[in-house]
Amino acid sequence: MRALFLLASPLLLTLSLLQSGQARAMEVLTTIKPLQLIASAITEGGPAPELLLPPGSSPHDYALRPSDVRRIKQADLVVWIGPELEGFLTPLLASQPNSLPLMAQIDIDDHADHADHADHADHADHADHADHADHDSDKITAGNHDDEHDHHHGELDTHIWLDPHHAEKMATLLAERLSQLDPANGERYRKNLAAFRAGLEETDRQVAARLAPAAGIGYFVFHDAYGYWEDHYRLPSLGYFTVNPERSPGARTLTNIHQALKQSRAQCVFAEPQFRPAVIEAVVRNTGARTGVLDPLGAAIEPGPQGYFDFMQQLANAMAACLLNEP
Repeated sequence: MRALFLLASPLLLTLSLLQSGQARAMEVLTTIKPLQLIASAITEGGPAPELLLPPGSSPHDYALRPSDVRRIKQADLVVWIGPELEGFLTPLLASQPNSLPLMAQIDIDDHADHADHADHADHADHADHADHADHDSDKITAGNHDDEHDHHHGELDTHIWLDPHHAEKMATLLAERLSQLDPANGERYRKNLAAFRAGLEETDRQVAARLAPAAGIGYFVFHDAYGYWEDHYRLPSLGYFTVNPERSPGARTLTNIHQALKQSRAQCVFAEPQFRPAVIEAVVRNTGARTGVLDPLGAAIEPGPQGYFDFMQQLANAMAACLLNEP
């Protein structure tokens, strides 16, 4: 019996190691909800990616807790935009092998002023965010120069997840990194990526059709976050209240926006779920303008293989409902 046990022990040990290896799951941690939605599509069929920031939290000024630091260190892969957006993560992830900073690996245009994409040259005039009328388009581009020196995004627009082209690139980068870390499941990641690309193409067509009737209808957004989305779907806003949602807009900006609303040059003003300042209600009072809510972080969207597509549809429906005055 003892000899049989000794013979069986190596086999049992091997089986135990194999089982433990199979049970070993890739722990993917994403900083913000849109990244979790994209990652959910790529990891479908395996463990769901986790979310670092609670839904509705702003990545602009998040304060890490000790439990957050533990989660970051334990994760196999931390997916984030980069120090340009989540600067609070830089000390932890700047040189860590489990870091996937996306913005540094995506070839993006300089959207500091939301300049036009190559295929949207007709919106080049949207690059001027000065507080005066744009004579070429007869639209006011009311930038918040009262506090623009505090715009800590740096030179580039960091809201890259709002461009479907960039979303596809982020999904590709994630699938490639996961295949390197977890080659046993590489085929699953590649199949999920192919499914994501197909779904993204179809959703992009649907969103473009949904927003097409709203082309040319003026609006303002509270937070300067939608440049990629606006360029992609050819819906440039007339301006924004603030470049930093943690700061109140300046008096000059509010005056310019109010004047534009009184002149009926904009039909809607969009707030955000986590930023609904009373100043918006004050600015639109007695102007006839409507108010709506856009959520660039998709706080209420459920993660899953369709999550990012649901996010795109929700944003498009919220814009169209206000701009087209739908019930």
